[in-house]
Amino acid sequence: MIILQNIGGSIQLSKQNQPKLNIFALGGVGEIGKNMYVVEYDQDIIVIDAGLKFPEEDMLGIDIVIPDITYLVENKDRVRAIIITHGHEDHIGGLPYVLKHLNVPIYATKLTLGIIEEKLKEANLLNQTKRILIHSNSRLKFGSFRVSFYSTNHSIPDAVGVCLDTPEGLIVHTGDFKFDYTPINDELADLGKMAEMGAKGVLALLSDSTNAERPGYTRSEKEVGRTISEHFRKANGRIIVATFASNIHRIQNVFDAALEYGRKIAIVGRSMANVVRIAMDLGYLHGAPDLIIEPDQINKLDAEKICILSTGSQGEPMSALTKMARSTHRQVEILPGDTVIFAATPIPGNEKLVSRTIDQLFKAGAHVIYGDENVHVSGHGSQEELKLMLNLMKPKFFIPIHGEYRMLRQHGKLAEATGVNPENILLIDNGDVVEISQGQARIGAKIPAGNVLIDGLGVGDVGNIVLRDRKLLSQDGILVVVVTLSKQNGTIISGPDIISRGFVYVRESEELVDEAIKLVTSTLSRCMSENNSEWSTLKTSVREELGRFLYDQTRRRPMILPIIMEA
Repeated sequence: MIILQNIGGSIQLSKQNQPKLNIFALGGVGEIGKNMYVVEYDQDIIVIDAGLKFPEEDMLGIDIVIPDITYLVENKDRVRAIIITHGHEDHIGGLPYVLKHLNVPIYATKLTLGIIEEKLKEANLLNQTKRILIHSNSRLKFGSFRVSFYSTNHSIPDAVGVCLDTPEGLIVHTGDFKFDYTPINDELADLGKMAEMGAKGVLALLSDSTNAERPGYTRSEKEVGRTISEHFRKANGRIIVATFASNIHRIQNVFDAALEYGRKIAIVGRSMANVVRIAMDLGYLHGAPDLIIEPDQINKLDAEKICILSTGSQGEPMSALTKMARSTHRQVEILPGDTVIFAATPIPGNEKLVSRTIDQLFKAGAHVIYGDENVHVSGHGSQEELKLMLNLMKPKFFIPIHGEYRMLRQHGKLAEATGVNPENILLIDNGDVVEISQGQARIGAKIPAGNVLIDGLGVGDVGNIVLRDRKLLSQDGILVVVVTLSKQNGTIISGPDIISRGFVYVRESEELVDEAIKLVTSTLSRCMSENNSEWSTLKTSVREELGRFLYDQTRRRPMILPIIMEA
C-alpha cells in the first residue's frame, strides 16, 4: 500500500508491511510561499526546497513565516539531502533556520547555490554547511532514490524540475515553471526529458498551480524588454526601475536598455546589490565593464545618463524606493522629471503599500509608470502551459501544489480536461493524508500541521495568543490599572491610577476615567469584604467589571492590565 500524506500542505506516500514511501509538504499546498516537500522511503529522506512566506495582515509584528520542521528534526539522522529547485525566497528563505537544526547537504544549481551561500554567510552557517553543485543533467543516488533533473523556464535562471525514481514509481516535482519559447538567456525548457518521463510512466505529478486561473499562455520576458527599451527612449530625466531583486531576466532587460541609450546603472538596495553582484560574477548577467556605478556617483552625472535599479516594487516600508518616495533615503532623492517604472505587479495584500508609494512619488514630481502589464510578465505558466505539462508527464495521480485552494481546484479541472481520471486528482489541505493502495487512492487520516512565526531573533515563540493580544492592542489599545493594598488589612493605600495608551486620551476623558476609578475601588472593596484576597481573583474581577463598563460606555474592548502591589 502507498500512502500519500500532506503535512502543512503535505503529500506522503507510504507502504504498509514493507518499506514506506512517504511524500509530504511542510508548506506549499493550499498557500502561496513557504514551499517545502519531503520524500521518504525506508531509512532515507529527501527534502525539496526550504522556503518562507511573508506575514499576512493579521500577523502583527511578524517578519517571516517558515514551515514547521518538527518531523524532520525528529528524523534528522535519515535526512540525506535538501534539493533546491531555484533561488527565489519562497523556496530558499527558510534554509538559515532549517540548517540550524539539520546538518544536511544542500544540492542546487550554480546561480541558486550562489544566492544561498550569501544567505548562509549572513547566518554564519556557510562553513558548516555542505554544498553540492548540480545541473539539469546531474544524477544522484540516495539509498533507494535515484534523482534526476530537467531544466525549466522561470523568472530566474537555473530553475529545474526534480524527478525521483523510487521503488514505487516516478514522483515528479515541477518546481515553479512556465514555457518561454524566446527566453532571455536562450535556455529552453527540456520538453524532451519531460516527455521521456511521461513515456516511462509518472506515478504522481506535483505541479505548480500559481497561474491556474489565468487562461492562455504567459508572455515571454523578451516582450517586457521591448517595452522597457521604449520607456528608456522616451525618458528625458533619470530613470528609476523597481523590480524583484531575484528577477535576473528583468534586470538583464534593464541592463540592455541602459546600454542601448547610454545610461549608467546605480544599484540601490542591499538585496538587489547582492543578487546583481552574484549573478554577474557567475555569468548570469551581462553588461559592459563600466556599466555599473556606485550610488554616490549619481549626482555627478547628467540626469539623462542615469538609471537607478532599486528594490521596493512591493512598497515595502524599509525598501530603497519607499525611502526615496518619503525623502528619507541617504543617497537618492526623487526629483521632478524622474521617471519611475514599476516592473512588477503587487503581490496580493501589498496593493495598499504600493499605492501609497506611488502617491508619494507623484507628490515628489516623478512620472510614474505602474499597472502596465507590458513591463511585467509572470514567471509561472498559465492554463495552456499547465495542460502541456500534464500532457507531457501523463501522470496516474495528480496533486496540484504551489497556490491557494481555488488555484489547486482550477488546476485539478485542467488535469481532468487532459484525461487524468477525476478520482486520481487529489485536492488536499495541509495535514491531509492520501492513501494509494493497489492502484486505488483515498484521503485518510489527518496529520497536525502549522506555521513557525519569526519575530526578530525569536523563532516560534510567538503563537496565536500573542498575535491575538497584538491585534487587540492595535484595535482598542491598553488600559493599565495600578493600585497598592495594605499588607495588614487589605485596604487601598494608593490608587487606583489608570494609564491609557491607544484607548482614550486621559485629559479629554476625565469623566470616564473618574467613573472607572470608582468602579475599580468598589470592586476591590467588595472582593475584600467577601474575603477574596487572592491577587488572581482580584485582577480577574477588576478586568471583568471594568471591561463591561468600558464597552457599555465606548463600544471598545481595550486590553486591561491590572497591577496590584502590597505595602
